[in-house]
Amino acid sequence: MATPMTADEFVKALKDEGVDVHEYKDWRTHNRNHRGPWGPVHGVMIHHTVSAGTENSVALCYNGHSTLPGPLCHSVGAKDGRVFMVGNGRANHAGNGDDDVLGAVLDERKLPADDEANTDGNRHFYGIELVNLGDGKDPYPPAQYDAAVRWAAGICRKHGWTSASVIGHREWQPGKIDPVFSMDTFRADVDKRLAKRDEPKPPTKPTTPTKPPAKPAPKPPIKPAKPVVDLSNLRAAAIRDPSLPQGGTTHPADVKIVEAALVKEGLLPATYKDGSFGTRTRTAYANWQRRSGVGRPYDGIPGLTSLTKLGARYGFTVKA
Repeated sequence: MATPMTADEFVKALKDEGVDVHEYKDWRTHNRNHRGPWGPVHGVMIHHTVSAGTENSVALCYNGHSTLPGPLCHSVGAKDGRVFMVGNGRANHAGNGDDDVLGAVLDERKLPADDEANTDGNRHFYGIELVNLGDGKDPYPPAQYDAAVRWAAGICRKHGWTSASVIGHREWQPGKIDPVFSMDTFRADVDKRLAKRDEPKPPTKPTTPTKPPAKPAPKPPIKPAKPVVDLSNLRAAAIRDPSLPQGGTTHPADVKIVEAALVKEGLLPATYKDGSFGTRTRTAYANWQRRSGVGRPYDGIPGLTSLTKLGARYGFTVKA
């Protein structure tokens, strides 16, 4: 149980967690508070939009539709990892759900089956809509999934909650199916994220101040040469690696340099910086092509222009 965050606190909590936050229109005052109370808040809820395209999905969640006025959530998670803020306050996303589930969220214990719709969830839950058709075939790219984990972890960290305060819409309201991925796995990933930032720093050893000996003037540092990525090697890996067994590599040295840049860009989780240009790396590179505005079609196969632009940003050169 907690007091809802202000708009500034919400944005800070997400940015502190590494979320790529985008503020949409007048989201800070856009809500349904005139239809009922907002808060106290007890947890976060994950949804999917059943729509395609970032612009259309964000507009839909902001405006709502004829039978359900917006905002339809607080945040919208795009396929490329961007998160758009569309509401601040009460939002039409959770609807009525099971009071036993709400009690379990409050106690942060295992969720019971949801078999009733007798409690207002719009009052008590933050909601994110992930852009997805919800048909079980439309993927959640790594950048989108990672952003959703960070979004949930940022809110939990701000309120002092564990991942037990994170639920899917289908776990709240009977008949719902969203999201179409494992919420147990998602909660485990939120826990990992919370633990990662909560790791204590090693204690600093006390030292006794001493007068340092005179040192010769330092030599100017030698500037290390930039790493070089061979475009033909990278294209070969992007075409071949996805068909190899898990973790198969064609040109790992070149691929690792590019994967490191995609990790820094926030498009690829560090787990996949393994030298294999598999499906996750290819999806991440396609998102880079889309974000940088070069490389049409956005197929994840590097071209000279998109790769050079990535290298200029993250310190490597391209051999064409």
